[in-house]
Amino acid sequence: MILKAIIEDQEYTLNVPDNVIEQGRTFFAQLDRDMADGWQMSRDWVQEPDREQRCQIVADKLLSALEKENPKVGMLMAGYILDRLPGVEAVELDITGEIQNNRFRFRTTEADSPPAAVAVAAEADVPGGLSRMEAMAQAGNDVTKVFKVGKAWRFSVYDHASGTWHESPLIAGQQEAERLRQLAFKERYEALQRGADDS
Repeated sequence: MILKAIIEDQEYTLNVPDNVIEQGRTFFAQLDRDMADGWQMSRDWVQEPDREQRCQIVADKLLSALEKENPKVGMLMAGYILDRLPGVEAVELDITGEIQNNRFRFRTTEADSPPAAVAVAAEADVPGGLSRMEAMAQAGNDVTKVFKVGKAWRFSVYDHASGTWHESPLIAGQQEAERLRQLAFKERYEALQRGADDS
């Protein structure tokens, strides 16, 4: 997996082998435990860093590793970010020591299909045969509005088979998230209606 690290006007491409991420998961879990008790993020003490804040902290460690030319630590830090932020493409590293200014860029989801994480929920045990109005109302309950997660956006789709919610991957822009949410809504609406004309 590839993570681009951007430091001012320089861009570094970090190619992190899958086995580094697999073998690093124990280390990643230790990092999470270390940060769970709170962390000094520049001037602010953060009692319980959320996922994005933890990645900002690790991004600061990545910057240190790059500055010290320590590729082993750099790969592990990049691996943590790739593992914890699905869809991340690049990290813009702040060189002034302001950890909360480390920013992440995410890949936009391809073309005209809803994100893979929610596509499975579109068909699984959906109660079909509803009228147009019923399907419209149910689809509104089954597909959430888009919501912000850090600097990115996502939405959730209800899976009737498991009784759980599937979250979309993180999406860079609100407009793209709205578009993909509409596609997921349309698929769910059509699935809920399926069979109505056959009976």
